[in-house]
Amino acid sequence: MRLGGNAKYLLDITDAKMIGPAVDWAKERNLSVIMIGTGSNIVWTDAGFDGLVLVNKILGIDVQKPDENNAYYTIGSGENWDSVVKRTVDDGYGGLAELSAVPGTTGGTPVQNVGAYGRDVSETLSSLEAYDNNLRQLVTLKASDCQFGYRSSRFNGKDKGRFYITSVTFHVTKDAPKPPFYASLAEYFEQNGISDITTPAIRDAVMAIRRIKLPDPSVVNNNGSFFKNPIVKKEKMAQLIKDYPKIAHWENGAEFKLSAAWLIEHAGYADAHDPATGMATWAAQPLVLVNEHAKTTADLMAFKQKIMDAVNQKFGVVLTQEPETIGAHPVVEK
Repeated sequence: MRLGGNAKYLLDITDAKMIGPAVDWAKERNLSVIMIGTGSNIVWTDAGFDGLVLVNKILGIDVQKPDENNAYYTIGSGENWDSVVKRTVDDGYGGLAELSAVPGTTGGTPVQNVGAYGRDVSETLSSLEAYDNNLRQLVTLKASDCQFGYRSSRFNGKDKGRFYITSVTFHVTKDAPKPPFYASLAEYFEQNGISDITTPAIRDAVMAIRRIKLPDPSVVNNNGSFFKNPIVKKEKMAQLIKDYPKIAHWENGAEFKLSAAWLIEHAGYADAHDPATGMATWAAQPLVLVNEHAKTTADLMAFKQKIMDAVNQKFGVVLTQEPETIGAHPVVEK
């Protein structure tokens, strides 16, 4: 968003072995510590960060192939995520193609269980290595240890701040993609006369759709999708369908997932430009908030609240912010 205050201290981390000494240095001075990738999913407060920011630049890709169909990619957590997806697709493996063009680094993907076009990163994640702030050492966690949920994990839940992810291992296969495909992908294939649905075809489709719908954060000031798709119970869904028969929704186990973009659009914030805050919604995707000429994070938060209030007033649904807001004085773990 190009908003927020400064960090008091900052250090590039190029090797996992640098983390322990850096954390010890900060704790000796009673400083908070946080490790980030590119910051694409962070909203910094105007007060900045009164501590040490570790910038994850741990690189490296190691591939193990136990047989012709399976491969395990161990990725340095500072590697650019889309470059990793491209590598697996170019090597002939599926499982990550739907997550093409998601901004940020590989180490950020498990934190909120990044997902797009019907695929979550937890479906291919095998294990990860992380620095454990409690044990003060590097540990390995299996996928089953990560407590993945919808845009959630132990890393942004009960153990938030405990682990600094240093590498991630993915299990990918050469299995052919199988329908049904995510609605927008299926529509793209149909409109473009594509009947041979391969992994490269999925990546190409995702890239094309995202270019149309989503602005490049290196060019346009944005955090990507700013709100999570709300999940509601059956009774609430029945009432919403009664009042709004065309409301966009999907089954989510015993509950239902609503399209936050649809709610925002029909609450009057499609291609909205707010002179008071300098914020806007992206013309092709109202789920994306764009900083046109906002000066402070307070401006962003004021615009966010306007949207939340409008959606809640019309639909009785509370939107939840997807990017993490990081304040000046987080709790320092002793």
